[in-house]
Amino acid sequence: MGDDRQATFGTDGELQTETPPEATGENDFGEEKEGDETNGGYSRYVVSSLLQKAVRRSDEEVAAWAAWELARSGFGWNLWDRLNLYVVEDLRAGQDVALHIQRYEELAEEWEMDSWRGRLCGIQAALAAARATSSREASNADEYFGKVAAKRAEAYERGEEPSHDFPVGDLGIDGEFDAIFDGHTGEGKRRGRGTEFFKTRGARVGPEGEGEVSARWQRLSMVLDDIDYTEEQIRHALEPVAEDAKWDEPSEEDL
Repeated sequence: MGDDRQATFGTDGELQTETPPEATGENDFGEEKEGDETNGGYSRYVVSSLLQKAVRRSDEEVAAWAAWELARSGFGWNLWDRLNLYVVEDLRAGQDVALHIQRYEELAEEWEMDSWRGRLCGIQAALAAARATSSREASNADEYFGKVAAKRAEAYERGEEPSHDFPVGDLGIDGEFDAIFDGHTGEGKRRGRGTEFFKTRGARVGPEGEGEVSARWQRLSMVLDDIDYTEEQIRHALEPVAEDAKWDEPSEEDL
């Protein structure tokens, strides 16, 4: 919770906080607002929840209204705290909207959040979030990995193989993810896996592969290196990883 606001639970079980001065005053009906009441007479918790679900369901109009209601009611801090959370909880990773929301928040703080320009920033940020690709992939991954960890630990206590395991297994050397054991790891150093191993396995990218210019630089760098790379090693280093076998690598003897 931002701004170190003291929180308590009300008689209805909802979280209550000290209402900031900018959120006090009268509502649209000329009545003194209660704590956590918006100008339209709604609970800010309800409007905040509405904003999140609207972003998640890509409902632009409802998201824009909810952001406007929170901003004009003196709950701008709550609005921006929620919008920044939605970026990691409800949107697909890699969306540029994260940077847009950050900039809109900076402008809103500069202009005062409940001012005309501050409200516009809130609306724009909510629209940007609602228009982005929705996904709860991070939340789903966090929940799934946590439950697997618990099942894994329970199986360990019973001396059994887990019914569900992490997608990486036990991460042993010479296993599926052998390429990670280069000179950056203790096991790799003990195996003498230095620059040659890293260049031909650990530095590979894909499945799109390096761009034309980058690939040319990589090839020339390997040709000019003190290590006498074979043409087969250079070819493999530049080859994109396979879409359906991203961790497959030839044995050290075969390359």
